[in-house]
Order: sequence, then C-alpha cells, then structure tokens
Amino acid sequence: MTSTHVLPATEPLSRGTQAWENAQSQLTDAAQSLGYDDGLHQLLARPRREMTVSVPLRRDNGDVEVLTGYRVQHNFSRGPAKGGLRFSPDVSLDEVRALSMWMTWKCALLDVPYGGAKGGVTIDPRCYSTRELERVTRRYTSEILPIIGPERDIPAPDIGTDERTMAWMMDTYSVNVGYTVPSVVTGKPVSIGGSLGRSSATSKGVAHISLAGLEHLGLQPGKCSAAVQGFGKVGAGTAAYLADAGVRVQAVSDQYGAIYAEDGIDVPALTEHVAHTGTVNGFPDGDPLDPSALLELDVDALVPAAVEGVLTEDNAPRVRAKLIVEGANGPTTAAADQILNDLGVLVVPDILANAGGVIVSYFEWVQGNQAYWWTAAEVDERLKQRMLAAWESLVASSQETGLSLRRTATITAVKRVADAHLIRGMYP
Repeated sequence: MTSTHVLPATEPLSRGTQAWENAQSQLTDAAQSLGYDDGLHQLLARPRREMTVSVPLRRDNGDVEVLTGYRVQHNFSRGPAKGGLRFSPDVSLDEVRALSMWMTWKCALLDVPYGGAKGGVTIDPRCYSTRELERVTRRYTSEILPIIGPERDIPAPDIGTDERTMAWMMDTYSVNVGYTVPSVVTGKPVSIGGSLGRSSATSKGVAHISLAGLEHLGLQPGKCSAAVQGFGKVGAGTAAYLADAGVRVQAVSDQYGAIYAEDGIDVPALTEHVAHTGTVNGFPDGDPLDPSALLELDVDALVPAAVEGVLTEDNAPRVRAKLIVEGANGPTTAAADQILNDLGVLVVPDILANAGGVIVSYFEWVQGNQAYWWTAAEVDERLKQRMLAAWESLVASSQETGLSLRRTATITAVKRVADAHLIRGMYP
C-alpha cells in the first residue's frame, strides 16, 4: 500500500515579519553594492537595543488587562535614537524592528543627526476610553524610562497616538526625573513646547515631494489626478495640499472603505464628513469603491499613506499610476518594487517621501533645547528647503548611477551611517 504524505500549508508571513524581511533585503542590497564585509553588514542589520515590556492596565470597570509594548533602538552612530510610538492591534516586534531601521536610513538621508528607533503597544485604541489610554501611555513610558531621554531616544506620535499622547509621555518622564523636560518627546502640544507646523509636517513633506515628482515627469499639477490610500493624519493632509495645488484627487480610502469621484473629491467637505462620521464611507459626493481597487486606478500619482505591505507582487502588475509617493512606511514589498521599476513607475521611497515629520521633530527638539521658538512660516520654509534639497540630490545621484530612487536612497543612507560608525571606531 502506498501512503501519501501531505505537506502542511505554509502560513503567510505576518505584516510585521514581511516588513522586517523587506528592510533586511534592502540593507543587504545596499551593503553588497557598497562592498561591505559581513561584519559591518551585521552591525547595521541588528538593532542596538530592543526592549519588550508588559503594560498592565486597570480598565475603567476595575478589570486588569496586560498588554505588550516594545521599544527598539536600531542605531546611535549619528546621534540619539528617534522614532514614533504606535498604538495598533497589529504591532509586533518585527514591525517595530523594521520601522526603526527605516528611521535610521531616513534620518541619514535627510542629514538629521539622529539614529532610528520605534515603539509600539499592541492595542486597538478605538476599544479603550481616554482615561484608559492615558494609563497605558503612562505605564508604558515608565517601563521604557531607562532608555529614553532627550540625549538618548526621543519618541513622537505615530499611528494611534497624537500630541495628547506625547503630553502624557513628557509629563510621566518629567515627574520621574523631578523637573520638566520638553525635549524628551516631539509632536506635543504647542502650549507645552511643541513646534508650530509639526502636526502637518509629514503631509506637507509628502505633498512637496509629490508635486516635485510630477514636475520631474513633465506633468502639470493642474492637469493631474491622484489617489490617496489612507485618510488619517498623513493621507488627509496630503490630499488637502495636493487639491490646493490643483491636483484632482479622485479617490481616497480608510480602514472602513473607499470613495471615488471622477471630477475630483471636495477634500474640505470630506474632511468635515469624516470628522462627524469617523469614516469616508457615506460621503454624498463620491461613489463607493473597493479599497483594493484604489491602488490600481488610472491616475498620475498614487500616495499609499496607510500601513506597510499594501503594494505586492500580486497587485503591482496592475498599477497604472506614473508616480508612487510612499506616505506610509514600507508600503511596497521588495517583489513589488522590482515589478514597478520594470514597468517604469517612478517610486519615491518612504525614507524621503514621509520624512517631513522627523525634520520638524528635529526642529522641535532644537527649539526645546534652546528655549527659542520659530514662527510657523519659518518652520514651513525650512521644511520645504530640506525636503526639496534632498529630492534634488537624490534624483541627481539616481541619474548618475542609473539605479532606482529607492536603491540610491538606501545606499546613500547606509553609507552615511556606516561612515559614522567606522570613524567612531568600535568599543572596546
């Protein structure tokens, strides 16, 4: 009798694991291009410090729940670690590792004197009260207190967190050290040391790069269309700034659904609708759209501004946009990136496209350390200058080497971090 052996089905990779593998793949390609030996490659591939903490929470009804939090500091060679804090049910250690590595390259590419970090708590903030979220934030902050500080690691808002979260973090840290330390976080309210222009910085940066990308392709904004995936803090602002520049924003989506309008969406009206309903669904001046179809629309510019891994080898062949500007971190998998490159799609990598937030976070940190505050116009102008200077430098390098923008950006950033490490030497 012949027996048949059935191999177990392969479990699909989680989004976080896929992001970590993509980040490692990008680094490996850059290290090989730069001719680095295995030792230097491994120093860049491994986070310098990882912390996993339990976050006990007393719910409003008296029940106790234990959540899990993370803080990963990828690199310190160019300065203190810097990175956001994410509250999401999908947060995992691998996701935080990937995001911390991308932050290292982002800071290096924009020549901001930081290394990369990232934090997160595995929680769905929509299911908790404001008081419960405050308790989670304060307990998480107290657990990671030994490794954060204005000279060590400076958190900022990310998915599921905001300036109020940063206020709680700053207060918790300050109470523990015995005096107010505004520079321990960025993205906090202006009334307690935040910077004017910080809340809109990432969106403005994405919009600046989107318009520069369209111009690079010989397209005029007033004759262009765009689709924005994600109508949160980054996507909503980006859609508004693009519309103000004359771009026809034909489609947007959020975690609940998507809408489409051939003649362009009235973004201010949609923003008001979302403020009242919590979703783009039901917007009267737009037609319902399958969210996955948004990525494949025939538009000039596509801005994925939600989460990692949405452009894959499955849907990349059907992408019709001429320009992709990564408002989110890691929205394009390595396989999709190659397909899009072969199709001639210009992809502006996340480590440049969404760097506006870290640039103005740096401005906020500098202002806090000096106790001297800039005007909103000064912040906006300096942001625009930094973003466009980095864009022009990247395009010139890409044209010189013949490599894609992503490969050029990653190689440039990795080299800057490696050079800093080598010139500092190894202790002991």
